[in-house]
Amino acid sequence: MQKVALFAFNGELMCFVHVLLNALDMKENGMDPTIVFEGASVKLVEQLANESNPFHGLYTQAKEQELIEGACKACSAKLGAVEAVQAEGLPLLDGVKGHPAMREYMEKGYQILTF
Repeated sequence: MQKVALFAFNGELMCFVHVLLNALDMKENGMDPTIVFEGASVKLVEQLANESNPFHGLYTQAKEQELIEGACKACSAKLGAVEAVQAEGLPLLDGVKGHPAMREYMEKGYQILTF
């Protein structure tokens, strides 16, 4: 099974929607995707958790299918998103100086895609 880690750095909601769509499509088609909120994208957690957000449903699907690995601890702290990330039950990832370590995913056989 092909493993793909989708690292989202961009804080644009419309960009992140494509991360969700692709992760869900990959899962549906037998792949093993995982989503990592990094950089400015950590601020999207609060928006996506809001039921009135038009993309809340996609986010909820990805979360229910356990496709979201977590969010960058350092970026969440710097950008004031820790509370929202924790409220959503997402792990704060800090493998390399407070940030998720891409190396760890590569060592587990994941192909890295950045957005």
